[in-house]
Amino acid sequence: MPKDGGIGASSKRREDVRFLTGAGNYTDDMNMRGQAHVFFLRSDVAHGTLTNVDTSAAAEMPGVVKIFTGADFEEVGSIPCGWQVTDKHGEPMQEPRHPVLAHGKVRHVGEPIAAVVAETLEQARDAAEAISVDIDELPAVVDMKEAVQDGAPKVHDDLTSNLCYDWGFVEENKDAVNKAFDEAAHVTTLELVNNRLVANPMEPRVAIGDYSRAGDESTLYTTSQNPHVIRLLMGAFVLGIPEHKLRVVSPDVGGGFGTKIFHYQEEAFCTFAAKACNRPVKWTSSRTEAFMSDAHGRDHVTKIELALDADNNFTALRTDTYANMGAYLSTFAPSVPTWLHGTLMAGNYKTPLIYVNVKAVFTNTVPVDAYRGAGRPEASFQLERLVDKAAHELKVDPIALRRQNFITEFPYATPVAVEYDTGDYNATMDKLEEMADLPGFDARRKASEAKGRLRGFGVNCYIEACGIAPSNLVGQLGARAGLYESATVRVNATGGLVVMTGSHSHGQGHETSFAQVVADMIGIDEGMVEIVHGDTSKVPMGMGTYGSRSLAVGGSAMVRATEKIIAKAKKIAAHLMEASEADIELKDGAFSVAGTDKSVAWGDVTLAAYVPHNYPLEDVEPGLEETAFYDPSNFTYPSGAYACEVELDPDTGEVKIERFLAADDFGNVVNPMIVTGQVHGGLAQGIGQALLENCAYDSDGQLLSASYMDYAMPRASDLPFYEVDHSCQTPCTHNPLGVKGCGEAGAIGSPPAVVNAVLDAMRSGGKDVGHIDMPVTPARVWAAMNG
Repeated sequence: MPKDGGIGASSKRREDVRFLTGAGNYTDDMNMRGQAHVFFLRSDVAHGTLTNVDTSAAAEMPGVVKIFTGADFEEVGSIPCGWQVTDKHGEPMQEPRHPVLAHGKVRHVGEPIAAVVAETLEQARDAAEAISVDIDELPAVVDMKEAVQDGAPKVHDDLTSNLCYDWGFVEENKDAVNKAFDEAAHVTTLELVNNRLVANPMEPRVAIGDYSRAGDESTLYTTSQNPHVIRLLMGAFVLGIPEHKLRVVSPDVGGGFGTKIFHYQEEAFCTFAAKACNRPVKWTSSRTEAFMSDAHGRDHVTKIELALDADNNFTALRTDTYANMGAYLSTFAPSVPTWLHGTLMAGNYKTPLIYVNVKAVFTNTVPVDAYRGAGRPEASFQLERLVDKAAHELKVDPIALRRQNFITEFPYATPVAVEYDTGDYNATMDKLEEMADLPGFDARRKASEAKGRLRGFGVNCYIEACGIAPSNLVGQLGARAGLYESATVRVNATGGLVVMTGSHSHGQGHETSFAQVVADMIGIDEGMVEIVHGDTSKVPMGMGTYGSRSLAVGGSAMVRATEKIIAKAKKIAAHLMEASEADIELKDGAFSVAGTDKSVAWGDVTLAAYVPHNYPLEDVEPGLEETAFYDPSNFTYPSGAYACEVELDPDTGEVKIERFLAADDFGNVVNPMIVTGQVHGGLAQGIGQALLENCAYDSDGQLLSASYMDYAMPRASDLPFYEVDHSCQTPCTHNPLGVKGCGEAGAIGSPPAVVNAVLDAMRSGGKDVGHIDMPVTPARVWAAMNG
């Protein structure tokens, strides 16, 4: 049974008190004395040559402080990309310059051309409307396959083509894979689209630049998931500010989902403008700006094939994917369809041969980068739709086909260069079948048919790689940063602790779960542990939060730092009790001498650390503060099995999810309530992708879904009550907590389950269409049902 506190307890989220009472401190809540406001004039064409930007009339308007154009940033660095991919021929990817403000050319709708700094936002907006911009419009390219054809309009004139890279993995497997297909008893082929998405966190992006002439110091307040990375990229590569002269602060953040990982133009602009204007400069994105400037997600077009032998064993897999980069390379964009996608194509299955090809393409659209799951949802959707299609072609049970091909022995080295340390895919499937009540499905289907509805059941499995690591490996794969995490644990004289972490919380409950870990190790109340994050002037250099890494990597750094604290505290306790250090034990917040009744409380030892009267300083120096950096030796590999039941109206094509079931293996669980909440949120986003969400452009590069009037976000009425289980636990073997990561699982595992269920419902109505692309809207379903 979980304890009242500590690891395993469903402790209430301490941060919710301020969030639910309106006391949160978000970036937009912050206002600096004397601040000015920024409005960006953005391109309304997707592709064109800037022939003139006339700001003279706007500069004379009331309240205008200064107007900036691309010419002001000619000596400033390009917005950097944090990952370089090498193509299948050993050549580095094409990497175009990404200016802070457009200069010479515009390359997507929403690209900033000019920025007005004024006393008020209204004055800045009015002045922006007075700027005269002349653009010679050029043909735009939006379709990825068209973009790589001869004669296609070039997004970047200085590149050889619109192909960023042509990546093959594992290249030496290619001939063997092709041979396996030639010899296969059955081949299943599927062409599909992983639709482009807009992340839409509740809080839009905000940036406030501040500058102190006294110390020649700049501060950026921003809505970021990793402030240290922003400081590194912006300071070193864009503005040339030494790190010790640049502070980045990321306070409460209202959701990120990946879109707030990246370094954006607006952050660099506000930092630059604050110095140029010698006053604070603030920008808050509107929701429409967010649609046109936040990095989008997904956007893959794939052909995938599965080879099976006569006994229905998987023998080979091959995929060809076009991945949209948009007009520029966002911070981690090149890694998403390659190392975060191709390496997961084995899924849960012991397929001996795999070859993955990815062509990354520049188009006249908003840049595309990581979105909740980042490459793993794309891999799972391709694979699990393919396995389901194979089962129906072979007329075998989809669950049985999966079970037959499950990996069952661990550790398991996949043919795509990763090694799963633990897992039990049969256990999660057993739990899912128990939850799903499969024997009762026929009765539920008949009840739906009595109402004139078609009922379908869909299932899928998933595995993901979390806590991207280790640094030396990812460095060889093209990462331009380390992927460790850090923690400093500072113990106060009266026994309370301050834990400063490089991880960042933006909705995951870190302030609660991190405190549980440290408090459990010492045996004190969780309320004695304070978590500090998000300020580069306070916390050690860390890589932030993304990729479900915070507990597995950041939490492990805390464990290592706390172990150092305990080791030193034991030395002090040994002196206080005149005992051997080897005999000292710590339990329930007290130190004792093994085999005796001697003990001393945690608070007494911490006080002695700062009032060192009772031990020799040559043995133990005063104070109790330790720092640790943790660089994991491998990814963690959460996995699970999901099922969905839908009702489909054959007359209208409307799909309603009646049940959704999730059985996950997250390794050890620190706070079950928070884990359940994370799965719920991921399921909502995955179901949103499957049924509703679609970011669409027309052939001229105009964004057709630039507001909630045109982009369908899921509402409560679109979602069922989920049934979630995470009791199947195979702890991770290579981090001290045995945890695996849970933040993205729901978004990874849910889309194929939904689509599989819809297709099953259609088959029950006598229509086997093979596949239907997401989002599975009523119009698409009705059209498929009616040929």
